[in-house]
Amino acid sequence: MTFLQALLEALESLNGNKMRSGLTVLGIVIGVAAVIAMLAVGNGAQASITGSISSIGTNLLFVFKGNDTGGGPPGANRGSSSGNNDRPLTLSDAEAIADPFAAPSVAAVAPAIQGNGTLTFGGEKTTTTISGVTADFAPVRNLELSEGEFINQEHELGHMSVVVLGPETADTLFGHHDGVVGETVRIEGQPFRVIGVLVAKGGGSMGSEDKNAYIPFTTAQARLIKHGSRDEVDVIFAQATTAESVTQASDEISNILRQRHRTPIGDDDFTVFTQQDFLKTFETITGVLTIFLGGIAGISLLVGGIGIMNIMLVSVTERTREIGLRKALGARKKDILLQFLTESSLLSLVGGIIGIVFGWLIAFIVGKVATATGNNFTPIVGTDAIILSTSFSAAIGLFFGIYPASRAASLEPVEALRHE
Repeated sequence: MTFLQALLEALESLNGNKMRSGLTVLGIVIGVAAVIAMLAVGNGAQASITGSISSIGTNLLFVFKGNDTGGGPPGANRGSSSGNNDRPLTLSDAEAIADPFAAPSVAAVAPAIQGNGTLTFGGEKTTTTISGVTADFAPVRNLELSEGEFINQEHELGHMSVVVLGPETADTLFGHHDGVVGETVRIEGQPFRVIGVLVAKGGGSMGSEDKNAYIPFTTAQARLIKHGSRDEVDVIFAQATTAESVTQASDEISNILRQRHRTPIGDDDFTVFTQQDFLKTFETITGVLTIFLGGIAGISLLVGGIGIMNIMLVSVTERTREIGLRKALGARKKDILLQFLTESSLLSLVGGIIGIVFGWLIAFIVGKVATATGNNFTPIVGTDAIILSTSFSAAIGLFFGIYPASRAASLEPVEALRHE
């Protein structure tokens, strides 16, 4: 028996039991669709996160108080090897890092202090992160304005009550984020004039900047965000001269702070993170998440394979006399084996192809729903996911078809012909 003959007979046999074949195929369809959709969601999440981080700039460095060797994202509770005796970061530290002779690989430095505050306008209010920043903050963090201007040195020197809003914060307070420059909002009950609104960027390694509000560093120091020392800052942002010099800039910053804080190597009371650190951390997290989601979806493929095995065993039992007659007329054991393996593989292949279409459709719908809800997230259906799920479904068809096919091929012709 040739493969073409086996294929034609398989089609004829499956066509004779349309309902049963359709329900069997449905198990594989659900499994393949689930695998593709889950992998697409995982890949989309990874691309969204890494894209948001990269959009800030690949030559950005973050300096925090405390020695955190865990590699976690900023903003989390940071561990320290020095207990509560860590020396805080200060404006003097930022000025030392900005010295081109001490740190030639550092192009710009922007210290910041941060705290939570409530913004109100009319009857609307929102609680968000308030950052006291300098004029260098916008270029260092690669921030863009949709309207107005960012905080400058005049605002700092004058301790002015001005604020730059993220677009989400503006939407919450005003119902829109355009045409709000010149309005007055209250931060913790104090009036601040809106001078600018940022371009929407989505979530990043420091959280969503679209929800933040930025005021002059000096104003935050004097009126909103209190620290133990007037010179203390929460974070120092530094920009390396090039993406290639990030490692050198990190070493220069570390050496400067060790000298100023008088800490030996290995016992630092500060942590320097780079964008690459964040990318590796989030890629690891999303990679594990993608594998986890794909594994869960893969279970449904196994269930579909068991369904194929069950149906093929039923088919062998129903066609025992047919198998006996074929063998009596000269069909070899391998011919019977090929016939039933072809049927199981065909069921799996058809289910795989339909599953690919449904998986892509599910991913497309998820992307549209995410866009409609304002999330910058697009599931990515990769060729690797298609090849993996299709190959896996075909392998399942073969694997779960081997036992029924072998059972059919091993039937004795005389016993098979006597079967009722």
